[in-house]
Amino acid sequence: MFTLEQFIADLSATLGERSRKAMREVVARAVSEPEAVAHALRMPDKAGVQVLHKSPELVVLNVVWAPNQVTLPHNHRMTAVIGMYGGREDNMFWRRRPAASGFQIEPAGGEALGTGDVALLGPEIVHSVINPLSKLSGAIHVYDGPFLTVERSMWDPESLTEKPYDVNAVAKGMAIQAVPSSGRQ
Repeated sequence: MFTLEQFIADLSATLGERSRKAMREVVARAVSEPEAVAHALRMPDKAGVQVLHKSPELVVLNVVWAPNQVTLPHNHRMTAVIGMYGGREDNMFWRRRPAASGFQIEPAGGEALGTGDVALLGPEIVHSVINPLSKLSGAIHVYDGPFLTVERSMWDPESLTEKPYDVNAVAKGMAIQAVPSSGRQ
């Protein structure tokens, strides 16, 4: 049975090894019981980002995508593991290429994630996300670093040029909330 406390403990245990594969396995084990995850996290009835755990070496988010929501291309600058516990999250991957104005991005593939699926994104990945469904989609996003404070980039949707990350533009329409204080950081 999924519990947030055990999930965080299991993820924390992978940090000493710095094993992306071990971190992915912890997330895969959790989302293999999607109903238990949804129940434990009390999946919200609206889009938002809930901070489940925050430390310098590990950030865990509960991300709930709005129906038909699309994010701007962005990077994380650290490893990310995404585990779907409800709905779908389609990731479009981008690659950087030289341009007259510095660097732009161009399409480089994608991956559709459904309930129970897990994706491992390396620190250099640039991606955008689409919830193609007409209902909410829920995912656990795990980062092996200080995701909430690291300087990152996003790309203009029209010119595909890089600019500093703007949380308001990327998370448009999503509420960001912290877990009620229970000793977790």
